Amino acid sequence: MSADRPHIIVLHRWRDTHAHYADYIDHSAAHVTYVSTGLGRASLPGAAAAVTTVALTDDLPAVRAAVTGLVARFGAPARLIALNEGDLDTAALIREEFAIPGQHTAELAVFRDKLTMCRTAEAAGLPVPAFAPAPDPAAVLAFGGAHGWPLVVKPHRGTASRGVVRIDSAAELAALTGPDGDLAAALAAEPHLVQSYVDGPILHIDGLWEGGSLGSWTVSRYVGGTCADFTQGTWLGSVEEDDPALLEAVEAFAAAVGPALGGSRPWVFHLEAFVTPAPGGGPALVFLECGARVGGGEIPFTWRDVHGVDLMAAAVDIQLGLTPVLPPLKTGGVGGYLLLPLPVPAPCRVEAAGWLREPAPDRLPYAVKHTPVGATAPAISGYEHVGTRFRFRGASTREVEAAITESANSFRLTCVPVGAPPAADG
Repeated sequence: MSADRPHIIVLHRWRDTHAHYADYIDHSAAHVTYVSTGLGRASLPGAAAAVTTVALTDDLPAVRAAVTGLVARFGAPARLIALNEGDLDTAALIREEFAIPGQHTAELAVFRDKLTMCRTAEAAGLPVPAFAPAPDPAAVLAFGGAHGWPLVVKPHRGTASRGVVRIDSAAELAALTGPDGDLAAALAAEPHLVQSYVDGPILHIDGLWEGGSLGSWTVSRYVGGTCADFTQGTWLGSVEEDDPALLEAVEAFAAAVGPALGGSRPWVFHLEAFVTPAPGGGPALVFLECGARVGGGEIPFTWRDVHGVDLMAAAVDIQLGLTPVLPPLKTGGVGGYLLLPLPVPAPCRVEAAGWLREPAPDRLPYAVKHTPVGATAPAISGYEHVGTRFRFRGASTREVEAAITESANSFRLTCVPVGAPPAADG
């Protein structure tokens, strides 16, 4: 080991190339080591100084043991990089234990604890749906009585809409928390909050807060369903918006969220908001939630492919203690993506994949990703290991949205549970 080369550890779980680590970190100038899942090893740079495999990168004891072994070989880490939302809590705790500079638990709380997040946003004057802690069914019932129905109950710390439940009435709450329901047990198992339901399109706004001003950003609208709907088997699409009035409203909203949650520090954001009618006409935005990370789904890919900018590079620079610099986005194109859920629960074997009817050439996705036919789709949460992933580019929101919808209705993935006989023809 060379004493003059710093040690940088990367916590990694993606099988696909969500992050191009070799482009962000000079692997010849530092000992760059990786703590990776087995699936994630396939997308790691060949120049890695070492790779330690763990079953799950959010398993704190396993990651701690892996980091301890790497420290013994390469010295105390100068930095720890973690880009996936599911690894941020683990990374913060490891930084604290090993005295590594960077984001620790207290700083991360406003982005990972949704109750803290809503309180912070509300205190900054941002429009936020009514919310309250939900320690038990009685608290949810009281909230519904005070604020009306429907409402939404969700864990403080969840990813990919895990555990989010919409409740339309007191009777439905009683059913969910009665002998045949499981919501009461969920509320007892971990902290939850309850919020008023907002009936409106949901946007995700992705970009960089530079510390004093808004950097590069895009705004997209979910189509087909919501992230919570996707967990129940509905397809999920996302299309970038090109409406000038909406873009103007989003820019002002994102510029207000930047300092409200992150202060004067640079941070990469994945911000979600509802669109509602403004009193004087036009769009108004209502805060939903926000992460200090690059968004999931196909966002890293469409940013690179459609706009020529790698948002992951800015996220890594921030975690390295550097000033992030992103070039302006390429203009003139609109990106989008589509996620189809697995047709049967994972793990399952992919038996067939293809178009029932191929879309017109101008509506074809430019990329289609799924577990290869004959291989097994793993039982891993998140948006990478879903049924099929599609990426789109086009000249307008309308064009890309039409392509997303057509692909959602025209592609079929056939799967069978592991151990089951092959699916019948057709």
